[in-house]
Amino acid sequence: MAVPTPHGVPNHPGTPLVPPELAELLRAQLAVVADEVEEEVRRQVPEYARPADGAYRRNLRSGVVQALTLFVDHIADPRDDGGAIAATYYELGRGEAVEGRSLDALQSALRVGGLHAWRLMGRTAEELGLDSTVVAALGELAFRTVHEVAQAAAAGYAEAQLRSSDELERRRRRLLDLLLEEGPVALEAVQDLAHSARWPVPRTVAVVALAAAPDRREEDRPLAAAGALVDMESRPPSMLVPDPDGSGRFGGRAFTLALRGRPAAIGPTVAVTEAAQSLRFATRALGLMGRGILPRQGVVRCSDHLSTLLLYGDEPLLERLQARVLAPLDTVSVGQRERLAETLLAWLLSGSNVPDVAVRLHIHPQTVRYRLRQLEKLFSDALHDPETRLDLILALRAEALHTRQN
Repeated sequence: MAVPTPHGVPNHPGTPLVPPELAELLRAQLAVVADEVEEEVRRQVPEYARPADGAYRRNLRSGVVQALTLFVDHIADPRDDGGAIAATYYELGRGEAVEGRSLDALQSALRVGGLHAWRLMGRTAEELGLDSTVVAALGELAFRTVHEVAQAAAAGYAEAQLRSSDELERRRRRLLDLLLEEGPVALEAVQDLAHSARWPVPRTVAVVALAAAPDRREEDRPLAAAGALVDMESRPPSMLVPDPDGSGRFGGRAFTLALRGRPAAIGPTVAVTEAAQSLRFATRALGLMGRGILPRQGVVRCSDHLSTLLLYGDEPLLERLQARVLAPLDTVSVGQRERLAETLLAWLLSGSNVPDVAVRLHIHPQTVRYRLRQLEKLFSDALHDPETRLDLILALRAEALHTRQN
């Protein structure tokens, strides 16, 4: 953001060739020159071509006068560092950043104004018949003045941008906390906070829960999709993505690459005021990934595993269901239990079709029939009761997932 020192312009005032008495002559013309410089800036820099009243006009006028005063002061006393005037331009730079304007307009105004002021004051020096070396020294001082005020403005702009960025980040963190808190969330409260955080409120969102990184280096932070609200300090780290179903937000390699190899679970798409639900499911899925019940690596979408999430929504209750309906299998050996459980689940899911079970398990139909006879002895008429069959499917599905985990 700093403005480089122009070639030939001294960094330290030194001893100029400009006679100090010239300062008083130029100071007498300062108001007239300021008028012309202001008009030239307004003519050449569109951002400053505003109505001739109001705070913006006063700031422009003040800036022109301050810069011209600094130039004249350098002539009168080369040792003057112009600290007060530099502070003025520092504040001007801050003001541009706070208003959300680019620094380019201010820098353009400085270049245009500096060149025009030098033409006007240089003409005065020539009219006074001053030596060419004096005119050259005046030019060096003009360049130095523009450089100094431009540097001060750039420093103020950079400082304000940093503060603005930090404040914006804090507001977005508060917004994310509001969206992810349990319980009802008022849309009006979301809209108010989102406005101050410069975050357009989407219709739908999804929350991505991320596996913890092996360390917490900044370069390991995943790149969020545009507009995402990110909290890498939460447990688990998470990011809220607006309009997740639009523009292939989670599709293709881009999203996976953005995660830098970190396993993640994408919660279901919900209304913006229901983001906590999406986080809850994503967190549950991430936990199941860590246990191997869902794939350990890559990106898992909750919408593809709703039945598994439902099964593991209340694990103590699931264990009670398994203990009750699978009790007949406790009477056989571990190896036999695994084969019978696999066959029974395939039979229930295939509509009791033996050939389909054989294809699914890659075994002979006679083997399927043999195992079914064993299951008939263990479960008796329960195998044909609709409610029991549903309980069996749930319990056997959970057991199959548990077996895969191990």
